[in-house]
Amino acid sequence: MNIPLPSLLQYKKQFSAKGLALPLTVVPAPKDGLLVHLPPPEGQKTGWAWTEETSPSVYGSRAAWPKITIVTPSYNQGQFIEQTIRSVLLQNYPNLEYIIIDGGSNDDTTNILKKYAPWLSYWQSARDRGQGHAINQGFSLATGDIYAWINSDDYYLKHVFFEIAETFLHKTVDFVYGYGLNYEPDNQKFELVKIMPHLDYFIKMPTLIQPSTFWHAAIHQPIWEELQCALDFELWLRLLKGKKRILIKKPLSVATVHEAAKTFNPEMKEKWEEDHLKIWSERAHGKVYEWKKIVFLNRIRVKLYKLFKLI
Repeated sequence: MNIPLPSLLQYKKQFSAKGLALPLTVVPAPKDGLLVHLPPPEGQKTGWAWTEETSPSVYGSRAAWPKITIVTPSYNQGQFIEQTIRSVLLQNYPNLEYIIIDGGSNDDTTNILKKYAPWLSYWQSARDRGQGHAINQGFSLATGDIYAWINSDDYYLKHVFFEIAETFLHKTVDFVYGYGLNYEPDNQKFELVKIMPHLDYFIKMPTLIQPSTFWHAAIHQPIWEELQCALDFELWLRLLKGKKRILIKKPLSVATVHEAAKTFNPEMKEKWEEDHLKIWSERAHGKVYEWKKIVFLNRIRVKLYKLFKLI
């Protein structure tokens, strides 16, 4: 395998050379929660992440919680990013590092980032080389025990960080993942997306829901920056084989269905195909000779799971 992966240490040195003080500060965690301290959202928005928060009391009297680092890559998602930010902050997690790397947006994103700046570990808005580059820059600054990234048009559900931290604390596990929800703003419809356990044999099947994934910092690897769409899938191919994984059978995140989203935009079909060719090229993961067998066995697995109502 000869994938040109960047050096996160080199990215970190570049930040240090610009005068950024490291390590970054953690997000404030007042005993009364962040809801009363954050600026009010625009409009008459109510419910989770607008007028609701995870109660700080759920974290009890535990003195030390593992540090969670969340990275948000962003570009021109001003209509969604405030909900993303609030869904992270209003977890009220007591040991949180939150980093936002924006690619120089020309919409309302920068104003929103400035609005929430006092509660962010770090943010920047500057031209970058794409989503993968933004994510790698973010993780080059990370000092957490648990890593995740969430895009600026997705958001976490209530109590998620508590459940993730509890899982890592009480289980021997490298990677925790869950179900997700797709949300269509036009008709205000939510769709539950369930997945089966992620097994090594079926690792080449793109089934994981990216914003519903969390992993131990010790197994982290850089994103392949040449990829434009399937960068999370390719990362899982390198990251997860042989690692201990746990599926939480409930939704952990919400993905917004809109025209500009890579996953739902038909105009991105060509970019997905380009990524596919790169991933299965000889310099990367190579040709999958048993592909038909994997697909066939996976279909049987899906039918069995549905038959026994496991999904």
